[in-house]
Amino acid sequence: MNAKHILITFLSLIWGVQIGFSQSSTVRNHTVLLPESVKAIAAKCNQPLLGKNTFVFDPAMDMKEVQTLIDSIHAGQVYPQNEFSKNRYALLFKPGTYHLDVRVGYYMHIMGLGNSPEDVVIVGAVRSNSDQGGHVLCNFWRTAENLTIVPAKDSTNTWAVSQAAPLRRVYVKGNLKLFEGASSGGFMADCKIEGTVFSGSQQQWLTRNSVFEKWDGGVWNMMYVGVVNAPQENWPEKPVTTIKETPEVREKPYWTYSGGKFILRIPALKKNSTGVDWNDQSNEKTISMDDFYIAKPEVDNAKSINKALNKGKHILFTPGIYSLSESLKVKHSGTVVMGIGMTTLVPENGNKAIEVSDIDGVTISSLLIDAAKIHSETLMQVGKPGSKKNHQSNPTFLFDVFFRVGGPHEGSATRCLVINSNNVYADHAWIWRADHGTGVGWDKNKCANGLIVNGDNVTIYGLFNEHFQEYQTIWNGDSGRVYFYQSEMPYDPPTVDSWKHGDTFGFASYKVADHVKSHKAWGIGIYNVFYDAPVIVDQAIETPQAVENGFYHKVIFWLNGNKESVVKSIINGKGGSVNSSNRKATMK
Repeated sequence: MNAKHILITFLSLIWGVQIGFSQSSTVRNHTVLLPESVKAIAAKCNQPLLGKNTFVFDPAMDMKEVQTLIDSIHAGQVYPQNEFSKNRYALLFKPGTYHLDVRVGYYMHIMGLGNSPEDVVIVGAVRSNSDQGGHVLCNFWRTAENLTIVPAKDSTNTWAVSQAAPLRRVYVKGNLKLFEGASSGGFMADCKIEGTVFSGSQQQWLTRNSVFEKWDGGVWNMMYVGVVNAPQENWPEKPVTTIKETPEVREKPYWTYSGGKFILRIPALKKNSTGVDWNDQSNEKTISMDDFYIAKPEVDNAKSINKALNKGKHILFTPGIYSLSESLKVKHSGTVVMGIGMTTLVPENGNKAIEVSDIDGVTISSLLIDAAKIHSETLMQVGKPGSKKNHQSNPTFLFDVFFRVGGPHEGSATRCLVINSNNVYADHAWIWRADHGTGVGWDKNKCANGLIVNGDNVTIYGLFNEHFQEYQTIWNGDSGRVYFYQSEMPYDPPTVDSWKHGDTFGFASYKVADHVKSHKAWGIGIYNVFYDAPVIVDQAIETPQAVENGFYHKVIFWLNGNKESVVKSIINGKGGSVNSSNRKATMK
């Protein structure tokens, strides 16, 4: 939900107001250097082992100096001029108490280093706000995890974001506000909020395995899985989907610091779970940083990283942008490949960024993958085509993995993420064909599909998938499950015929293959804006008739665009239609 006219539409729908915009570009790549005044504290906080843009804080430091450094970093990561900045930062906090106002901008990764979120306490704020324009529709690519916030202002911490900005293992001793002006969705997991969560204008949100006293608000599609005190369902009168227990999940691995060493802790698989489980570490696996190859963007390339992978090393990407001349190949079971500081991978030669063999227990975490100018067929692949192995006892997990085609630079691909292996879990993914930025247009940032799932028993918690030129999601595997789906069809088909295939008008956002016998999805929100052409779409969801009833709580919405455009049905010709005079349709 990112285009400027969408903001006008959204605000007029919700509040009945109008907003104007300046003509300044949002696509400049500024490299902001830290001022001389903070270089001393920056040098003191920098952890060379973890890269030039990783800063590790200790509670014994001068908080005024730390605050100045954080403010200087944030000043170079604001909307709109730094939305596609090349800067990446990780801010790590050793156990203790800090009195700080931590403002979180683009490509800033805030992490506590305690065994529990309660080991790192920020008295003040860890906040994401509207920088300019009075909205947060473009507050992307930032994260905070594994810490406690004691809000200093009005007992409320603000985390006003849209996509790709997760909160994990965060304890707010007060209230949490998720909006400022218009806002367009987000993800929260393993969090505890002592007070009320105010979602306000958030049109969609997924909360998983968390607890709060009360949730206030909800626009189109709010979903709660394994959440204590979640709102009760009353669809469609209330836009709420509540599932009491999370059937199976493993929480995202987290870094700790103790005795002068960094240790990665990997939580165990849990079944039928609710709420947070910070204090149960009995079955967690630990990995010393000594077992990681520490990659740095100014030193490493695909060859050096693959050499480490072949030796059985895990990979930790320090903050930066990595140009990859060949695919990173993950061949050893149990390998962890993760980034800090919004690590970005760019496959430069038409290759994939990452290829995972059909193996057990791989973890891919905190990576942003960008298509390059040379066309790639696939940006990331999990399991080789035709993968058959059963990984039920030790599945692969993808946490906070994001994709972009266009936006920061020109790029194209055929598809972003392909999952061939069985028993794979994805916990939060935003797959985005850019609707604004550099190299954007129907004939520029070409990409047919965001996600293709060929494996069986694949589960996704929080799938955001937008603007691709054919089906956004194609599901070929059996027994798939999706808990929360947010999707926009492409804004820019130039003609009706350019977005028609055979006798079918338009491409459904969510396509389940005809041979699939079992598939379930909950909390499905699909939206459309067609700028130019009077595009006709036959259905938002296309499935075999046998699995229609496996889709629960569906909403489609006509946001703006050509007044003659129409989505004719929700699923397989059934359910209401949406157009300029009837913007919303729902179905149980």
